[in-house]
Amino acid sequence: MSLLEVKHLKKVYTTRFGGAKVEALADVEFSVEEGEYVAIMGESGSGKTTLLNILAALDKPTGGKVLLNGRDMAAVPDSRMAAYRRDNLGFVFQDFNLLDTFSLRDNIFLPLVLARKEYGEMEERLKPLADRLEIKELLDKFPYEVSGGQKQRAAVARALITQPQILLADEPTGALDSRAADSLLRIFEDVNKSGQTVFMVTHSTRAASHAGRVLFIKDGVIFHQLYRGNCSNEEMYQKISDTLTVLATGRGED
Repeated sequence: MSLLEVKHLKKVYTTRFGGAKVEALADVEFSVEEGEYVAIMGESGSGKTTLLNILAALDKPTGGKVLLNGRDMAAVPDSRMAAYRRDNLGFVFQDFNLLDTFSLRDNIFLPLVLARKEYGEMEERLKPLADRLEIKELLDKFPYEVSGGQKQRAAVARALITQPQILLADEPTGALDSRAADSLLRIFEDVNKSGQTVFMVTHSTRAASHAGRVLFIKDGVIFHQLYRGNCSNEEMYQKISDTLTVLATGRGED
């Protein structure tokens, strides 16, 4: 059984004025195996953010199902949803979503505080993460005292400290310069190699080239996918670029 199964997912929004219906997702179907690193790419308006919001249980589909470890997310009662999200899903956002009045340590601890974990356990979980993410010396600093790349590493630590079944990342390199982005992508690769399942939405061909599989979404449907196989990141980058060219122009190279 796959860790994540998405079956015939559909999402229709009704616009505020005039009540017109907009189909964000038409019929999305795919699965993610435990330990996979999957990226999803598509133009603005293709449905990828809507899809991520449904996978994150922040929005509900109009039709179809999302199963995590065989359990239908829609069956989780609203009263349990925040705890379910916290226990099973880790999130990394483009704009970090760190609280400026909290130190990096307290930002990272926040989901465990909400889960009422003991302080000793929180420290025990933080130590290997802080070492791996190279933020040990920064834990007492506040978000406004560190760089964008350091903020994003703290956000990754916060996402991983709950030991989630799947890490969901929404344009995680979008607010970073190229050097900080490359550093973060190496971290994602390393985290995935240690067994963490990763699902990332991205516009960036460079970011997607680190994944093991890339899904392409257009008009609310997954219509193509690429597997890494034995490709290097550079070869994967070229495969993705060629695919995007074909999608944009409707034809390959002569």
